[in-house]
Parts: sequence; C-alpha cells; structure tokens
Amino acid sequence: MSKELVEVEFATLDFYKYEKDGLVYYEFNAVECTPPEPMVNTMSGLKMLQGENDRLVGIYFHEPFPLYQRISANFEYKSEELENGDFEVVFRKK
Repeated sequence: MSKELVEVEFATLDFYKYEKDGLVYYEFNAVECTPPEPMVNTMSGLKMLQGENDRLVGIYFHEPFPLYQRISANFEYKSEELENGDFEVVFRKK
C-alpha cells in the first residue's frame, strides 16, 4: 500500500491518502503536538470526508475525549489504544 501526501486546507501536519479494502483513508499523526493543534488538524481532516467510503485516521498521544463531544452529531469514530500507548482513532461521516 502506498501513501500519497495530500494538501489539507488549514492543516499544520502532513496528511497522507491511501486506499485499503475499497475505502479511502486520510491519515495524520498528532502525537508530537500540543493543544489545540490535534483538534485543529482533525477538524480540517474531517472536511475531507465526502462519501461513505472515506475515513480519517488520527494518531494521538491520548484519547481525544473533548473532540468526540464536538463532532458526535455528524461523525462516528472507533478508538484503539496502540501497543506504545498512543491512540489510533478512525472517523467516518454518519
């Protein structure tokens, strides 16, 4: 699987696009960031999700609970703690 660097408006981190199992993923890593940068980048990335096959993957140093409350009306998410203690959260449009 190859990942392509994509430009995301208002993002301060690199975003990568790739396809897997018929889904299109946009991915970024906010582990090294301090607030509000993870939320700013997540909100910018969520704008990329146009169809039911689009997903946003964010990697965070802790689970972003305040973000969940802010987006719950329009987006679903699945969070998984990684072996190193970081969190991978996959978002999709409702």
